[in-house]
Amino acid sequence: MAGADPAAGRRECRPPTTMSDRHAIEESQAQLLRRIAARDKSALSDLYDQTSAVLYSTALRVLGSAHDAEEMVQETFVQIWERAGLFDPKLGTALSWALRITRNRCIDWIRAHRRRARMIEDVGVEAKAAVAVEMDAKPGLSEEELGNVRSAVRGLPADQRQAIELAFLGGLTHQEIAEQLHEPLGTVKAHIRRGMLKLRDVLQPYL
Repeated sequence: MAGADPAAGRRECRPPTTMSDRHAIEESQAQLLRRIAARDKSALSDLYDQTSAVLYSTALRVLGSAHDAEEMVQETFVQIWERAGLFDPKLGTALSWALRITRNRCIDWIRAHRRRARMIEDVGVEAKAAVAVEMDAKPGLSEEELGNVRSAVRGLPADQRQAIELAFLGGLTHQEIAEQLHEPLGTVKAHIRRGMLKLRDVLQPYL
């Protein structure tokens, strides 16, 4: 499905004209999910053709970005492949189940980006000062002061410094850093917090 055009589903999926048509489509899509749960890749492709345009439109309304909406559709179908066995037709249609996954993915995306923005804002002054000093861009400091601050940045424990660099220079969320470093989320948050507290104490006279 990589690189597939979500709009293709709009061309191939015709809206039902009667209640019986709609019921037939719903039953067909439920059957596709049962086949997907049995690891039938062709069923996943068929479901993508039938529903991706609707899922894309939903993601686009929530996120406002075509690129991000396409990514959400791809992530939705990854989850469908992994979780198709959890679908219960008694709780709704296959399409409503897929739409719920798409909406949840969009909400997670928005929350992750908001957390990143808050984290950068909370300690932005300290981070910018540290980067500026590393680049000799901070004016008005003596060589001795520059050396003191450089030593503080470089003297952080490796785990703290690596987490801080990924957060403020790499722009990653806490969750993304945890995945990249193969560390628990709580551990990553503690590394960043402790490191920034150490830097703040050293950088305070120069801010």
